[in-house]
Amino acid sequence: MKNGRLIIAILTSLLDEALIIAAILWGLPRLGISIPLYGTILVCVGFVIYAVLIYTMGSRALIKQPVKGFTDLIGMEGRVAVRLGPEGTVRIAGELWDARSDNGDIEAGTRVEVINQKGFKLIVCRRFP
Repeated sequence: MKNGRLIIAILTSLLDEALIIAAILWGLPRLGISIPLYGTILVCVGFVIYAVLIYTMGSRALIKQPVKGFTDLIGMEGRVAVRLGPEGTVRIAGELWDARSDNGDIEAGTRVEVINQKGFKLIVCRRFP
């Protein structure tokens, strides 16, 4: 899959380069605009750098695992930030969420797991090692 994406990226970049060169050599002179050879080379080199950067960033984005969001927090683990007695705050994936304990009071620092959601409030239970 990765090799196919690379081949397509190279072919489309070559096609784009050809279109840029055609526009510079044939299209612009018809409008009375003349760009010297070194200008054409600079434009092509700039486009190659741009294409490589875009391909690299796109590949990283495709490889990256999706981050769980509000709609699928169930099953995620975190720690109690503010004591749940039975309501408080938990930290899940670096974010603070209002939470309610499913099974009594839970002290700060305790590992918890999200078992349900009600609106913007998470329902959590103590997570045992």
